[in-house]
Amino acid sequence: MTELTDLTAVQLVDGYRKGEFSPLEATRAVLRRAEESQGAVNAFVRIAAEEAIAQAGASTERWRRGEPQGLVDGVPVSVKDLLLLRGGPTLRGSKTTRAEGKWNEDAPSVARLREHGAVFVGRTTTPEFGWKGVTDGPQSGITRNPYDTSRTSGGSSGGSAAAVAVGAGPLSLGTDGGGSVRIPAAFCGIFALKPTYGRVPLYPASPFGTLAHVGPMTRNAADAALMMDVITGPDARDWSQLGPVAGSFRTGAEGGVRGLRVAYSPSFGGQVAVRPRVAAAVRRAVESLAAQGAYVEEADPDFSDPVEAFHTLWFSGAARVVQHLSPAQRELLDPGLREVCARGARYSALDYLAAVDTRMDLGRRMGRFHSTYDLLVTPTLPITAFEAGVEVPKGSGHRRWTGWTPFTYPFNLTQQPAGTVPCGLDEDGLPVGVQIVAARHADAVVLRAAHALYEAGAGGIAPPTVG
Repeated sequence: MTELTDLTAVQLVDGYRKGEFSPLEATRAVLRRAEESQGAVNAFVRIAAEEAIAQAGASTERWRRGEPQGLVDGVPVSVKDLLLLRGGPTLRGSKTTRAEGKWNEDAPSVARLREHGAVFVGRTTTPEFGWKGVTDGPQSGITRNPYDTSRTSGGSSGGSAAAVAVGAGPLSLGTDGGGSVRIPAAFCGIFALKPTYGRVPLYPASPFGTLAHVGPMTRNAADAALMMDVITGPDARDWSQLGPVAGSFRTGAEGGVRGLRVAYSPSFGGQVAVRPRVAAAVRRAVESLAAQGAYVEEADPDFSDPVEAFHTLWFSGAARVVQHLSPAQRELLDPGLREVCARGARYSALDYLAAVDTRMDLGRRMGRFHSTYDLLVTPTLPITAFEAGVEVPKGSGHRRWTGWTPFTYPFNLTQQPAGTVPCGLDEDGLPVGVQIVAARHADAVVLRAAHALYEAGAGGIAPPTVG
């Protein structure tokens, strides 16, 4: 018999509609799974059992009356602890955040989920202020990979990825400023989408500026499409939000890939060393797209590694985050964060504007690229999950997390939609992800290709060992 914790959001809503089980039953099962896995994985900062049961009870009554409140009424959802969720503090992974206060406001994406009847099961872990590509820090400790708890979950939305992977709710809200939904999703074997910048409203504005996106982290692409139909609702607090979406992401995801022009770049033209098992799994996913009627050819985008421009923008944002802290408070920070903040504080306005110039040129190049190709497909990461508790793999020679994430941060610079689909396991049983990138505003095309992979079985991998 299928466990309720194994069901997708789409399946849960269908079951509620048919009366096969209730939101209260599903939520209780999810809370049990969250509690059981917390000691080994540490996906949550807080599990909100009492609040979730009350919300699920109200949802159960609405479904009993045949009056669901919205598209995800009764679906258990978790929220990364960078996003406001009323009723408790948003600590942002930092001991420097004061928990006192009213905390009576939801972030836009959280507000839209609440309006649609979602059940909030808890807040998921993040590294301090979401600054790096793994999830560990002084406030919440280490978040581990459900496939191997000696390995990292990735980050910075590592708690969200781990929660979805173990069955502690099929939907989670994450943020992505350089790969932060895609990195942990690839490491933990789930789906994630970084939407076009502004497609999902954000408030408060990120100190990392227009690099930071909010996106769904889910069991599969169909669940992400459902979630996008909810969280893309407008919010006047975000001055940079995009206009209304034409049509439904759920409908758009069903279009298939026949006739799409797909560029497959296995290594960005030899710029990235990709592990053989990763490369082989990604190639099989690309072959699945071709078998389904996509026109696929190997082609590389026309740019060299923009990491220095990204560092200028990212580290400057980090310095801005901690600018108000006293010397005593700064001593509480993650040592790696202190290092990048010090570097960020040394950049001049001219350095920052030069990085913006690089960013604009990269956007122009990718705009031209997508006049030829509908999609760019790459590995999400060149490696699989490494040892937990470190920023970079030991012996890699990398100094910062950007050294092992060369496929993700370029598309934060360009603000393009990018998703990751699990496409296999490596020799150690660790998930591999394939990244799908489209032109700005073409989020639905990413979801179409991702859904096609799931429908063809390419997105199906063995479940994790924990949970």
